[in-house]
Amino acid sequence: MSARSVFEIIGPVMIGPSSSHTAGAVRIGNIARAVLGEDFRRAEITLYGSFAKTYRGHGTDRALVAGLLGMSDDDCRIRDALNIAATLGLEIRFRLAKGEEFHPNTADIELTGVSGKRIFLRGSSVGGGNVLITRINQYEVSVWAKNPTLMVEHVDRPGVIGRVAGVLGNNGINITEMRLTGSNREGEKLMVIEMDRAVPDKVVETITGLPDVTAVIGI
Repeated sequence: MSARSVFEIIGPVMIGPSSSHTAGAVRIGNIARAVLGEDFRRAEITLYGSFAKTYRGHGTDRALVAGLLGMSDDDCRIRDALNIAATLGLEIRFRLAKGEEFHPNTADIELTGVSGKRIFLRGSSVGGGNVLITRINQYEVSVWAKNPTLMVEHVDRPGVIGRVAGVLGNNGINITEMRLTGSNREGEKLMVIEMDRAVPDKVVETITGLPDVTAVIGI
């Protein structure tokens, strides 16, 4: 019998009833919040598959909003997330999609921040509290978010990748995996970098200030 972690055997510590519909949904909300990089004032959420069919009974709506508010999956306030959002004057709309275009536990989240900034994220809850992010804004991605991850948007010019990797290496941060994806806008690319430990804020600031880097998102 192969060795397995306690997490793999018993799943995450969380508020129920379902790791896919609750813990995974909170995590998707958390990541959308990180991509926005500020508090949100409006959220438009489209649910697919079983998310759309059982979202109220399983609390997926509350879990997604809890994640957008910055709660963790074991926060006792998850059950009250919709009321908390309403008290804060936040605008939240849910839409139910027909068909099974994506993984059955999938949500599209369009956020508008307090500054007017807007982002789009598509995420799926794949079981055990784990998630897969498949789209961020105009980029098709594959982000599992199991390890500390940086997403670096940049102009597609020679030397950018090397400079980013150099900053991480000079600060003792090991890259475990790096993927590069393009967008529908010519000359724009996104690096998705997984690392063996979290990146300190000062290192993120250094990368953000590099030539041709236009945005850095850490999750």
